[in-house]
Amino acid sequence: MPPVPLAPYPTPPPPYTPPANTAQSQLVCSGCRNLLLYPVGATSVCCAVCNAVTAVPPPGTEMAQLVCGGCHTLLMYIRGATSVQCSCCHTVNLALEANQVAHVSCGNCRMLLMYQYGARSVKCSVCNFVTSVGMSTSAVDQKA
Repeated sequence: MPPVPLAPYPTPPPPYTPPANTAQSQLVCSGCRNLLLYPVGATSVCCAVCNAVTAVPPPGTEMAQLVCGGCHTLLMYIRGATSVQCSCCHTVNLALEANQVAHVSCGNCRMLLMYQYGARSVKCSVCNFVTSVGMSTSAVDQKA
């Protein structure tokens, strides 16, 4: 019996890489909260991890990000919103613009803290220390 020739294994296709001149944007998956990249012009994105379909905001919509105060998940929201509810822990987070906040170092662990202008103190989410916000700190941050 003559030997049977073996067919070569087919080579797998190369992974998709978009052309260099194609613009991409990003959003957070509505299912698993992973960061998704998508080509500009797409209307929705299917997550490769959890298969959730996330709608893409209309073109020209400015997005902002914040970290949830309840579970520390990165949240993405439309700029200008006053509050954002976390889809993981349902905490309602206050969304402040950059000109409405100031920064101070925690009086205990030195973690950089962000607070709303006018606040008299801020509680550190790392060590729970309450740092008083003095007039000198606010004046320094307003100049920065």
